[in-house]
Amino acid sequence: MRHFVLLLILCTSLSTIYSQNITKDKELDSIIKLRQLSSDQTLPLEKRLSYAQRASNLSQKINIDSTILISNKNLSFFHLIMNNLDLYRNINIDNLKLAKKVNDSLAIANVYHNLGYYHHANQQNDSAYYYYSNALELYDKLNQERNVSSVLINVASIQQVENDFIGAEDNAIKAIEVLQKLPKSESVSDDLWILYNLLGINSLNLKLYNKSLEYHNEALRISRDMNSGKFNELYSSNNLAYVYRELGDLDKAISLYSNLMETENLFVDDPSFYALILENIAYTRFLNGDKNLEDIESLFNRAYQISDSIDDPITKVGVTVSMSKFYRDLGRRTDALKYANETYLTSKHIESNDILLESLMILSELKEGDEGKAYLNEHIKLSDSLLNVERNVRNKFARIEFETDKIEEENERISQQRMWLMIVSAVLLVTLFLLYIIITQRARNKELQFEKDQQKANEEIYNLMLSQQDKVDEARANEKKRISQEMHDGILGRLFGTRLSLDSLNFSEGKEAIQNRSNYINELKTIEDDIRKISHDLNTDFVAGSGFMDIVSELIEKQTKAYQLKFKFDYTDDVIWESVSNKNKINIYRIIQESLQNIYKHANAETVKISFHLKNDVILLSITDDGKGFDVNKSKKGIGIKNINARVSDLEGTVEFVSEIHKGTTINLKIPYKTNS
Repeated sequence: MRHFVLLLILCTSLSTIYSQNITKDKELDSIIKLRQLSSDQTLPLEKRLSYAQRASNLSQKINIDSTILISNKNLSFFHLIMNNLDLYRNINIDNLKLAKKVNDSLAIANVYHNLGYYHHANQQNDSAYYYYSNALELYDKLNQERNVSSVLINVASIQQVENDFIGAEDNAIKAIEVLQKLPKSESVSDDLWILYNLLGINSLNLKLYNKSLEYHNEALRISRDMNSGKFNELYSSNNLAYVYRELGDLDKAISLYSNLMETENLFVDDPSFYALILENIAYTRFLNGDKNLEDIESLFNRAYQISDSIDDPITKVGVTVSMSKFYRDLGRRTDALKYANETYLTSKHIESNDILLESLMILSELKEGDEGKAYLNEHIKLSDSLLNVERNVRNKFARIEFETDKIEEENERISQQRMWLMIVSAVLLVTLFLLYIIITQRARNKELQFEKDQQKANEEIYNLMLSQQDKVDEARANEKKRISQEMHDGILGRLFGTRLSLDSLNFSEGKEAIQNRSNYINELKTIEDDIRKISHDLNTDFVAGSGFMDIVSELIEKQTKAYQLKFKFDYTDDVIWESVSNKNKINIYRIIQESLQNIYKHANAETVKISFHLKNDVILLSITDDGKGFDVNKSKKGIGIKNINARVSDLEGTVEFVSEIHKGTTINLKIPYKTNS
């Protein structure tokens, strides 16, 4: 009984798990569909974001870590492109926990990369460098070369902003080496352009002008090989012109700036860059001794108006610092002070230290007395501060890398401890589980042996019943033969004699003839009584005989009573079971018995219907219950179904299982009607 309860609990649990799995499969399909819709670029961005959000919410509902991770990654992308940076950060922090939980190294690296970008965009360079360093280490271990190059570009960019020009150059060259190993593509070419451009600016800051020209020329060459390198080419030409101006080759610089001015639709496509070119060509012409000062001033004013109208403080401060130097050198002190003050205030606001230093120097020259000295002192303090920052930058980044390595080592040590703890726990659990299995299996083996012995005993009893039935049938046949002989030799003989005697009296008359007729009539009555007695005996013997259907009926009555089932048993008299072999009847009996057991164990039914019919020399056996049903395709390997299939195979018949969840089950068997005759 204990094992039956456990089996019932197991069946219920499996049914619940199966139902839950179906629901999860449907929800997973919905999540995938929502992600696909979020990737449909024909839809508005807000609509795509809503699909990504729904996919993330549904993933949280089904609580599968890997699915949540993918859906959140997709959602974070939309927050990034829609500039929802705080939401972008929060999702990635959650994803970092999940990625570490499932131990997905690539996902961890991607999240570090994303968090690095978040802090980079918010000019939090220390934090950005920390996350980029973590991402770089993992990408390198995973041989993710494309991602390695992307992170190196960002790290080099941070180092350049922090004036760590040596570190920036080192990482930029590493990134170039990685990219040159990859297949050529537009994306790879664009990254190479970024790196050579960065190296060109780096070299300029280090006063390595010829090296700067070399890098910018390589960037220019790459841009011209690109399908969409128009603006890269323009920016490289502008950078080359600036280096030539710093070298004193003003004619070359003016030539490059003039070519840029002739670019079609430059003002429409990039007004900031257009204003920058106007400022550069104006100031370079002035430095080159161009006497057309009115035209140069007009170019400056045009550049200033454009940068002011598009509210671009970075371009504007570049214009105003050049204008202040232009007016200073012309001796127009008021105009020079105006633009120098504007440069000073704007550069402080946008934290452009290089321009701020220039504006302080100009103001110290233009202002007299203590005010001029104050600007000069501020210039000195800022310059010294920047020098100290530069000296500490390399140490700062080295310290971040060192601390990152220490954290990684500690995490590795903790991970190893956890791993060993899990291994020991797993070994203990497996040992306990094996002990449980051994103990349970022994008990189960005893139970199976008992059931096997019981089944064998039942089969022996049934065979004895059928053997006894054969003896009864044989005795009945002998009795019928005896009665037939008795009727033929006795009753028919007496009837024949009486009939002849009566015929002879047809020609006699008188009292004696009447007396003889009366005697013969009495003899006929006696024969009639004998015939009636024989008929009664024959009828009584037939009814008392125990046939196969009686045995089956008794089985059904006893089993359904024990299993608390209602039943309906219907059979035809067309089948002469006495002519069916004992082997076939045993198999049919066992199929019914096995089916009733399965209904009791698994179906949770209330009623069972069993019927026998004969059609075209085929016995049709149908067993139907009103239970919970099952998935026929997933349950073909059950022991009960295997036993039924084996017995049907012995009968040379066919079986069909028809079932629907919550609508019951029907077993249809077709058995050839083979008689012993």
